[in-house]
Amino acid sequence: MLLDLLTPANRALRAIMVARGVDSRDVTVDGHRVHRYRLSGTGSGPPVVLLHGLGSSANAFSRVVFQLQKHFRAVWAIDLPGNGFSPLPDSGPAPLETHVRLLLRFFAEQIREPVFLVGNSLGGAMSMYAASEAPEAVRALGLISPAGARVEPARLASLKRSFEMMSTADARRMTRRLFHRAPLAYELFAGQLKVLYGSAAVRGVLMEVKETDFIEPERLSKLSMPTMLVWGQSEKLLPYEGIHYFRANLPAHAEVHEVSGFGHIPQMERPAELVELILGFARRNSLTA
Repeated sequence: MLLDLLTPANRALRAIMVARGVDSRDVTVDGHRVHRYRLSGTGSGPPVVLLHGLGSSANAFSRVVFQLQKHFRAVWAIDLPGNGFSPLPDSGPAPLETHVRLLLRFFAEQIREPVFLVGNSLGGAMSMYAASEAPEAVRALGLISPAGARVEPARLASLKRSFEMMSTADARRMTRRLFHRAPLAYELFAGQLKVLYGSAAVRGVLMEVKETDFIEPERLSKLSMPTMLVWGQSEKLLPYEGIHYFRANLPAHAEVHEVSGFGHIPQMERPAELVELILGFARRNSLTA
């Protein structure tokens, strides 16, 4: 969710990942130029696809891809259009339906086998939509602080207002909401993060979101694949009623973990603990040994 620093830092991080064996390239999917990472794995588990949240990028998962490598056949992470190294479409920010269609096309054309899909924040909501639309394409589903729950209109309005970055102080407050304990470096870069929080891709999604836009219980009931939801006890961005909504409406087989010390983006703050949760879930569901 929303935490890529400056472009030079992003490029430096990509260079480090490539030097460690990650394949970084652009592909064309559903008419969009999309950047993706792929790391060949040495494990027996299905391909893992890591999907970022609003305004973030594949780089947000840089601290978990190598830990997953030895347990799965491949680890993928993509930059959705207008995020990371994927350019914004000429037509402007793409709606949610376009992102979901692109995601499913990416699976079909680039991976060509059912995946273990792990999505954070808005990426979690997209993952649930994709899995309900094409369950044959998703072997298992991991949801990290997912968006998409039905919440009170006033809370949704408050959430959208929190993205209105009028000052560096606003950006600093937003940064603190994303972590259990925000690293000092991110607070120091709040001036640059203010630009990111107000990007066209972020504004486009926020303008589109309405009170009636939530994942219906009927759609959630279609999630027949093994499913795990991870929610941080230090979640400060999404309303707490979100976890209640998912507990009430996810299928009975879904695991729900509320974790102490996790904020909204544990893949950046507590990567080792998050990987342990993912691997435990994978073993319990015979995805990997």
